[in-house]
Amino acid sequence: MGEIWIKEAERLGDGSIGGAMDSPSAPGRVVWHTTESGHGNTSFTNVGKYLITIGAEPHILYDPTTDRLGQYGPLNQSARALKNDGLTRTNRTGKVCIQIEVLAKASAPFTGYWKPGPNFRALMRAIRSWGVPDTWPGGALADRYGDPDVSRSRNTWATKGGHYGHSQVPGNDHWDPGAINKSAIFAAAPKPTPATPSTPTPSKPSTKPVVDLSNVVAAARRDPGLKQGGTTHAADVKIVEAALKAEGLLAGSLASDGSFGSSTVTAYKAWQRKCGYTGSAADGIPGKTSLEKLGAKHGFTVKA
Repeated sequence: MGEIWIKEAERLGDGSIGGAMDSPSAPGRVVWHTTESGHGNTSFTNVGKYLITIGAEPHILYDPTTDRLGQYGPLNQSARALKNDGLTRTNRTGKVCIQIEVLAKASAPFTGYWKPGPNFRALMRAIRSWGVPDTWPGGALADRYGDPDVSRSRNTWATKGGHYGHSQVPGNDHWDPGAINKSAIFAAAPKPTPATPSTPTPSKPSTKPVVDLSNVVAAARRDPGLKQGGTTHAADVKIVEAALKAEGLLAGSLASDGSFGSSTVTAYKAWQRKCGYTGSAADGIPGKTSLEKLGAKHGFTVKA
């Protein structure tokens, strides 16, 4: 089984957007959409909420200019961004049907100006983990609405895994994502070269607890907005809370609930200031260096 949740992605919504796939024995595929909006953090927030409001959530929201990545629901379930093709539920075709909304306009292909980074590579890693090939089986993408050269073959859609534009899905009339450079999608996230097998040197396992940096960052961003005591990655957060308590920065009553709520964010800001950070660098969201310093002092290691 492939990746269900991308650890680098921000969680958007409540995590429930669809259901089981109708044809799990069919090859996996990806559908690229554009939001027909601007980009940047304000658009990411506003469009992200709007897609929830209208019940049209994809799996992924991606900003091509900031490399910001959000995920609405598990990749092994359906999304809500496609129209049905008669009785065929296109959202539920294939082992996976991973739908990506890019903050861009079809009329200005985002591959002409984008700045893909580590989050885009994480997205492609998750896509490939489901065996989705680096191919575009639907042929040419649309360069305008109603482009007559675009195929929406039902047979291709039902039987071929790979990457599709919204414009290539049967039963749908949109022309997004526009005429993006298809090869640029794969070039921006090259497949890793298989390592040459070698004989590992036995090593003693570490007895220190390990804190996943991406987990505590996700918790620090999400938990303050949850109901009191709501948790995202409680096991990792409890280790950090205990260290902050030992520093005298977090009250004992709050140091074991596993929630990176507002009190824990405030305590972590204080730790960042002790480390010499100021201004926006002391925002209560753990960074690799400050977390490693906390771990070195209080007996845990950091997985970056």
